[in-house]
Amino acid sequence: MSHVLLAGASGVVGRRVVPLLVAHGHQVTALSRRPQDLPVDVVIGDVFDREALIETVRRVSPDVVMHQLTDLSGRDFAANAEIRRTGTRNLVDAALAAGAGKVIAQSIAWVYEPGDKPATEQTPLDNAPERAGTVGAVAALEEAVREAPEWVVLRYGLFYGPTTWYARDGLMGEQARAGELVADGDVSSFVHVDDAASAAVAALDWPSGVVNVVDDEPAAGHDWLPVFCTAVGAPPPSTSDTRHGWARGADNSHARGLGWVPRHPSWRTGFDAW
Repeated sequence: MSHVLLAGASGVVGRRVVPLLVAHGHQVTALSRRPQDLPVDVVIGDVFDREALIETVRRVSPDVVMHQLTDLSGRDFAANAEIRRTGTRNLVDAALAAGAGKVIAQSIAWVYEPGDKPATEQTPLDNAPERAGTVGAVAALEEAVREAPEWVVLRYGLFYGPTTWYARDGLMGEQARAGELVADGDVSSFVHVDDAASAAVAALDWPSGVVNVVDDEPAAGHDWLPVFCTAVGAPPPSTSDTRHGWARGADNSHARGLGWVPRHPSWRTGFDAW
């Protein structure tokens, strides 16, 4: 069993990871900027306060540092990119200073270069200038994580399920009911947030590498958005033939080869479950 320091324990994935880790017998310490009511030890720390963070992580002395931090509550993508760049750099440095043997970090699966087929982990990241903000921040996160003795980068698909944007009471549910979403040719890969959490726990035993954590059915907006609209009580969406080449979805064969089996293999049945 491992001692896991979980950064982002109160987030949409982290709050699901905590009970799974405990159920598997791991010792868990949550890193938070403010006190949290969690069933594990909580230490206060800010990933932007580098020196204090290093001291805190040294004191905790974890075997594994798990990074599930985001900053998207206000749709502030610049703040989220800064967590990926600076926050990750500081957290990895703290993990290394504390002698942690492994770092596991949340990344995203829609950063690959354009193509017609779902991307595998060997597909290069997109270098288009117009995507430099998002892709550059992801690249910085992943480069930092690779410095750990052992590491896993979880390239998650779009989260759906309770407390996510893609839920009946989530941001995208509200936009769907307002008629603001357009069914186009962009291909997306989804993952139910519970399956995302299970992959994070499974990654404790995975070898170092990048893993696409997505369901089995990448789909164009023409296919998934009408099903989503029905699930959240929205009218049928408007349509467009637009497709961005980078919106190609991702392949989960590697994750399945590692033994990860999503309880929700398709957004199609996942949305219907609501």
